[in-house]
Amino acid sequence: MAYNVTLIPGDGTGPEIMAATRRALEATGVQFNWDVQDAGTEVMEKTGTPLPQSVLESIKRNRVAIKGPITTPIGKGFRSVNVALRKTLDLYANLRPCKTYRGVRTRFDNVNLVVVRENTEDLYAGIEFAQGAPETRKLIDVIAELGQPRMREDSAISIKMISVFGSRRIIKFGFDYARANKRRKVTAVHKANIMKHTDGLFLSVFEEVARDYPDIEHNDVIVDNMNMQLVQKPELYDVLVCPNLYGDIVSDLCAGLVGGLGVAPGANIGELGAVFEPIHGSAPKYAGQNKVNPTAAMLSGVMMLRHLGEMEAADRLEQAIAEVIAEGKHVTYDLKPKGKEAEAVGTSQFGDAVISRIKATAAV
Repeated sequence: MAYNVTLIPGDGTGPEIMAATRRALEATGVQFNWDVQDAGTEVMEKTGTPLPQSVLESIKRNRVAIKGPITTPIGKGFRSVNVALRKTLDLYANLRPCKTYRGVRTRFDNVNLVVVRENTEDLYAGIEFAQGAPETRKLIDVIAELGQPRMREDSAISIKMISVFGSRRIIKFGFDYARANKRRKVTAVHKANIMKHTDGLFLSVFEEVARDYPDIEHNDVIVDNMNMQLVQKPELYDVLVCPNLYGDIVSDLCAGLVGGLGVAPGANIGELGAVFEPIHGSAPKYAGQNKVNPTAAMLSGVMMLRHLGEMEAADRLEQAIAEVIAEGKHVTYDLKPKGKEAEAVGTSQFGDAVISRIKATAAV
């Protein structure tokens, strides 16, 4: 059986790391019909949009996609393609495993966390009012009329929106993931002590949903304390379920625990499909140099294989990646010990090493 999968190379260094990832996935023996779709800055220049409708239709049709990083301009230009994909396809669950691998530079050992981040609500919903705009002045007046403290007249405003529906489905996703993957505990991350109506609602729904999972331990931690706890004793935590903003911040912190974004895979999952992708940016200054680390993209491929039910192939690919990193001979510069970066190999050669390991495992 061949799986129909949308492949989005991305821009910047995306095409290089995705080429290595594609070869590694094919080396597992799983068959794919790749539906290659372009998105990003070059497409924007040609078509006027970084995310053509054909890309969305491909994902809807295939229901599974793997994607390279795409550049998001800071403070100008188009909004994030990632955000557009999540909103358009209602990919409400952002899944980000953070796991230590021997050979990766990090201060921690034996970290194995999963962050489950709500993708569609909270301050990232994009409901904003610009400073000085007529509708902003009107909103300031309305809020004051409702008995709230009057905002400064030169304020810009973002709306924090958390619903029962959005909270329940992401929390249920977290518990279902924990049960399916034999995880021991689910922790809600919140700031309900201050934001009693929004984060308070999220926490209330968490306690309600948790009652349906008596086999899984659960607790809740205030977000600032959560960050301290993760840095001091990450081994106490397992699956973290977070509203959108906290999930974004906490997942990057967890990536830092295990060596950085270069080894951090991710997935955005909803009823209409699932998009697997590395978390790091497109690093356009390194484009075409065969230099960057493809580990995060390859580990996203591991997640995709598990999503497809190809557990044995996923385990072999992850094992091959881990062995190459642990051996340390055929790795990119960021995976070399300090002072030995000159001995590093390129993106493609790292991919070759992983493929050799996969084939060696298959031959045993």
